[in-house]
Amino acid sequence: MPFIAHPMRVMAGFLFAGHEQLAVIAALHDVVRSTDWTLGRLADEGYSVKTVEAIASLMRAEEEEYLAYVERATANPLARLVMEADVRDQSDEVRLSKLPQTAQARLRREYGEALDLIAGAPLAKT
Repeated sequence: MPFIAHPMRVMAGFLFAGHEQLAVIAALHDVVRSTDWTLGRLADEGYSVKTVEAIASLMRAEEEEYLAYVERATANPLARLVMEADVRDQSDEVRLSKLPQTAQARLRREYGEALDLIAGAPLAKT
């Protein structure tokens, strides 16, 4: 399944629930991470400060440990909701079952720890 399916599934979940801003964040955080689009360009295109800040929160630095990234990202309340949906989609058993056993075990552990961290993360004020 092509990579584009992942952000589209996450985005669709928010659209179905009527949360357009979260759908935009879900789609665009992967666009900024994987293309030459920048946060500045998103701002120039008219996306709100809160949307761009949430997308920035979801950007993982190359050297950043995964759980440190999750903890930092979830300090932003919009990013927290998108992060949870993103991790839940990534941890889908059908998807994981197609990976080598060692990768399955590692990712189940990482995603489980991430979801635990997200569930326990205090909500930041916006």
